[in-house]
Amino acid sequence: MFKKSNIYKYILFTILLSTFTGAITYQMLSNRHKAIIKTHFYHKTGILANKWNLNEDKNTFTMLSPTFLIDGIYKSMEGPKASRYIQLNQKNELYWITGFKVKAIDEISNKEISNDFICHMNVDINDYTYYSNFNLKNRIGKQYPRLTSLSHGLEQFSFPKGYGIPIKGNDVLNITTQTLNHNIIEINKKIKHEVKIEFEKTKTLKPLTSRTAFIQLPFNEFNINKQPLDPGTNECTPVETKNHTYTNALGQKLSGHWKIPLGTKTYKSNINEHLMLDKPMLLHFAAPHVHPYATSIGIYDKTAKKLLFSCKIINHIKNIGLTKINTFSSKNGIWLYPNHNYEMQIEVNNTSNEEQDMMGSMFLFFYDTELDKKIQ
Repeated sequence: MFKKSNIYKYILFTILLSTFTGAITYQMLSNRHKAIIKTHFYHKTGILANKWNLNEDKNTFTMLSPTFLIDGIYKSMEGPKASRYIQLNQKNELYWITGFKVKAIDEISNKEISNDFICHMNVDINDYTYYSNFNLKNRIGKQYPRLTSLSHGLEQFSFPKGYGIPIKGNDVLNITTQTLNHNIIEINKKIKHEVKIEFEKTKTLKPLTSRTAFIQLPFNEFNINKQPLDPGTNECTPVETKNHTYTNALGQKLSGHWKIPLGTKTYKSNINEHLMLDKPMLLHFAAPHVHPYATSIGIYDKTAKKLLFSCKIINHIKNIGLTKINTFSSKNGIWLYPNHNYEMQIEVNNTSNEEQDMMGSMFLFFYDTELDKKIQ
């Protein structure tokens, strides 16, 4: 029989060992995973406000996120974040999403603050429900169900006049918003994100469908930290291989999140598979997503030997960050064809004194003739 004093000693020893092991394990985690654990703890314990505030008026659905604590440097995709499922309303009626907006709010003053605290805001659909509502079940599971994203440098956009994304009021959207802090090392700031979805109830708009295209670059899968042998090639050094790693038809490993060296460089990637064109389609809008030190991103038609468009990117002058990401927007649209080869091109200029991480993608919105007939 154990004495009570011995039992207490074993319990205390177990607690101390678990605490020590947990502390060591936590310190070994990446900044991104530390932020996930801390934010979950703060929200579950009530140390930080953990509720979303929702408000719907005639043409705007507004969300105010839970509180996020910015307590250090958080690069792209590292900061505290939160997700929430929403419906524009409870009605099984057709609505049209025409624009998105996100801004950072100081929790104490309730005033808008710098966009440098916004990493991205993602909007995902339930593709089974969405396409079933329009009797387009053949589209289910064909691509990742991300409708679009806003990100640092592109905190709002509206589609060309006369166009929108059709959606039933009671259809479900998944909203995720994440924080950012590239520059302020000593900080202890509580913020929220205000998300707005603009929509209309009308029958006169033309429907848009979204495609996500992104840069994918080959790398040495047997030694991921090895620099490309030829700096002139399109090879890269991936940030890591657990996320944003893909395999092409030849079995080659590709990365969508890579490191850029100092100076200027252009990266190119075929996007035919992402476009999924089975007929000519009119492109009306493109919303890019890039990281700091990117200077432009666009789409090149290799068959026609023509640059279709390029979006200029303006970086901060003194600090790390993106002042503005330009979009492509056209009411008339430009044609893309299934028998052409297209590639995405991104230009970067790393003016810092060390390697930086990079991504390059676009949310491309085409006029959807098939969906238009369904709606009519």
